[in-house]
Amino acid sequence: MAIEPGFLDELRARTPLTSVIGRRVKLVRSGKNWKGCCPFHGEKTPSFYVYDDHFHCFGCGVHGDVISFVMQMEGKNFPEAVEELATSAGMEVPKDTRRSHEEVARSQSLEDVLAQTQAIWSSALYAPAGKAGLDYLLGRGLTRQTIEDFGLGWAGDGRGGLSAALAAKNITPQMMAEAGLMRLDDEGRPKGELFWGRVTFPIRDRKGRLVSFGGRILGDGQPKYLNGPETALFSKRRLLFGLDKARAAVRAPHPKGTPPTDLIVVEGYMDVIGLHQAGFRGAVAPLGTALTPEQLEVLWQVDRAPILCFDGDAAGRRAAARAAEVALPLLKADHTLRVCLLPEGEDPDSLVRSRGQQVVGEMFATAAPLADVLFDLLAGGISNPGPEERAALRHKLVEAAGLIPDKALASEYRSTLLDRFFETFRRRKGKGGGGAFTPAARPSIGDGKPVVLDAMQERQRILLALLLRYPEVVPEVEDALCRLSLPDAFSEVRGLLLDLSAEGALPETGEALLSALEGEEEEEMVQQVLRGGPLPLSFEEKDSSLAVAVRTQWWHFYGLLNFSQFQQEVEQEVARFWQKGGDSAEWKRLQPRLEALARLKRGEMEEHGL
Repeated sequence: MAIEPGFLDELRARTPLTSVIGRRVKLVRSGKNWKGCCPFHGEKTPSFYVYDDHFHCFGCGVHGDVISFVMQMEGKNFPEAVEELATSAGMEVPKDTRRSHEEVARSQSLEDVLAQTQAIWSSALYAPAGKAGLDYLLGRGLTRQTIEDFGLGWAGDGRGGLSAALAAKNITPQMMAEAGLMRLDDEGRPKGELFWGRVTFPIRDRKGRLVSFGGRILGDGQPKYLNGPETALFSKRRLLFGLDKARAAVRAPHPKGTPPTDLIVVEGYMDVIGLHQAGFRGAVAPLGTALTPEQLEVLWQVDRAPILCFDGDAAGRRAAARAAEVALPLLKADHTLRVCLLPEGEDPDSLVRSRGQQVVGEMFATAAPLADVLFDLLAGGISNPGPEERAALRHKLVEAAGLIPDKALASEYRSTLLDRFFETFRRRKGKGGGGAFTPAARPSIGDGKPVVLDAMQERQRILLALLLRYPEVVPEVEDALCRLSLPDAFSEVRGLLLDLSAEGALPETGEALLSALEGEEEEEMVQQVLRGGPLPLSFEEKDSSLAVAVRTQWWHFYGLLNFSQFQQEVEQEVARFWQKGGDSAEWKRLQPRLEALARLKRGEMEEHGL
């Protein structure tokens, strides 16, 4: 069975080798790569190394990529291994062998069209007609060697020069259109060359194969930068400009005592080229779009913690926040990001030319982990928030951490974000030293008499009352608690519990919590929640044997507020548990939610009692 090479490349790119091998071999970090004991021969000292796209054992000499690993480990033939990996990656293997042969030939034909075009444009840059393009590049500080290394060129004036040159090589307008070089009208007639009047930038895939071009217009035309359209060879969402060179630089051995090459994501072509020329050979850039999930996965195959570099102005910070939102659902313990915000008004290319290599290198070296800068990006310059803004921001922070599938990592992010929140907007001063306690303004919830609540509010009250009686449950339900939409008075009680939890100051029992609040402004607010009505009968008496029952009842009332949402959340938690192979302790933590959901499905909608 002949399978198109492009499909196989895509399959390899979408199947992290460390994930496949890591399911069978215990891997540990070794610089930028991984190592473990070889699964193909017995050894006690690891000599089996895993790189971003291949593995090699220095003991027995076995070598290969993700497909050959599955073939050798599971005894499968090539089509079977491809089918298994494709299924895991959500891809469909081409079934029509004849068509695959045709697509292989077509891809090779398009590659030839692009290669011929590259040769024509590179030569044109040094011809008299290309003087404006060459002057522009030299004026941006590029050397002739750098121009040659990146294959930069000049596309001409668009009067048919490229078409005529390619026609002499039996390349038709239809082939040019399929390669992303020309537009055709509805009847298939040429409408014009795409890149005329522009300096051209060859775009290559991670293995260095030419797949498209980008162009920068000279003068006032629009758009200033232009990328080729999607073709059989080119997908903007999955490629990054400069990745072939950056990947080689990151993987190359570095002299002892010198830091490894960082993978650095910047905004545009000239940033990448300028940084490479200055010695930062790990620079890459998205192709005219915001960073995509597919591009992040490609980056992580090269470097576990690439640096995202943004301008320091408001637009740059918004771009950084968007990138963080894209990245959060993909983060893992070994897939993270660092962030570097440049001085306002500077980009990497201008900065390296104005301040020099050393200053820029120091900025990259001090790039902050995503967890450390995420708070600033999400807070968006809030300086003196009122209660409503505090509640909204805290909800936003917890929601952001909740996007991370790895629960342990999500918990760490949530703790980091909330720690920053309380350090920045601390309400409860005096409890841990430093200044007199100044309570936040709060709405009145009554004159000491129970408040008449509707059914929804009564369920919300019971949720809070259970946590006031059993504060040890708060950390376990914190995410769900933050997601609740509560009236102002109840929101203040929630805020109190979350504040205490984030500060590590939650008493072990409800009695201790009420005792600690005696004489404080919050005491009346809490008593109103507890006086609002009885708790479910089972919980009026404290009993250590009720630990699981308390949690089940809490989730029961949470589910009563929005059953469909609760069901969806539980199903997602269970799916994540099985996907990552959770342990018995984690399954035990899921039991109260599963029991509550089962009761609700059975129609046990009662408000009191188990």
